[in-house]
Amino acid sequence: MSLSCLHRAPCPGGQDRQAQVSGGRSALCDERSRRTWVRIKFIFSKSPRFDCGTDEQVPPLSAKKLKQESLLNNYIALVLTFALSLIFLRLMNFIAQRGWMDGKLSRKVIHIGTGPLFVLCWLMFKDTPDARWLAALVPFTITVQFALTGLGIIKDPASVQSMSRTGDPKEILRGPLYYGIMFVVLTVLFWKDSPVGIVALMMMCGGDGIADVIGRRVRSEKLPWSREKSYAGMVSVFVGGWVLSAIVLFVYVSLGIFAAPFTSYLLPLTVIALIGTVVESLPHKDVDNITVTVAAAVAGYFLF
Repeated sequence: MSLSCLHRAPCPGGQDRQAQVSGGRSALCDERSRRTWVRIKFIFSKSPRFDCGTDEQVPPLSAKKLKQESLLNNYIALVLTFALSLIFLRLMNFIAQRGWMDGKLSRKVIHIGTGPLFVLCWLMFKDTPDARWLAALVPFTITVQFALTGLGIIKDPASVQSMSRTGDPKEILRGPLYYGIMFVVLTVLFWKDSPVGIVALMMMCGGDGIADVIGRRVRSEKLPWSREKSYAGMVSVFVGGWVLSAIVLFVYVSLGIFAAPFTSYLLPLTVIALIGTVVESLPHKDVDNITVTVAAAVAGYFLF
């Protein structure tokens, strides 16, 4: 037999052994991949977990364990929400006290910015029955501080300067106090179950808040039925409330909190913004935070 033939001839059983080794390695890799995928599904899935490629069910976490983890998560979310809210408020107080921004403007910046910040913080909370109550503790605590400051029980010159028009602490007992009460009530009533509360709060923040800023800086004719308010302010209520509501709704829809397509919310949102605009234009002083918000909530209840 020639050397070339010896070179080409396979060793008896060699190919079989090589195939077995290769197959074993492949099976081992497949098994490791399968187990890794099962672990990933076990961590992220809320539904009953099944082993990849088999009918074997992976045991879920106990109800007690899940409740403990959700509660811990909500407490962490509560602390973070408190921290972010206080940082924003104290930053605005510092800016106003330094004279970098006048009291009227800083008051409206707080009015406009606090709402979206708080509502977006809801996303950190797990969907448990206690979540809305824990979240509502944030505006409730701040509102109590407003009341105590307005009554003179707490001395907080920085807050008074940033949230009052004239530096009188008693002013906080009107607009800022009503603002906080609306946040507590709508957080508890609607939470993330419905866009009603979110849109009503954004109409109060973006609509009523921006109206005062634009109305004082853009010259336009006064409204015949409300001589202290202008057409420029009225338009800004609609635009500001609509835009701020649309932005927050888009975030919630994108994250799957609200199941309907984003475009399905635009028509009801436009109607609510129109209603809020008309209500805000009425000649009522210092109660816009209540009237606009309640009107938007009632309209949203029937439209969403």
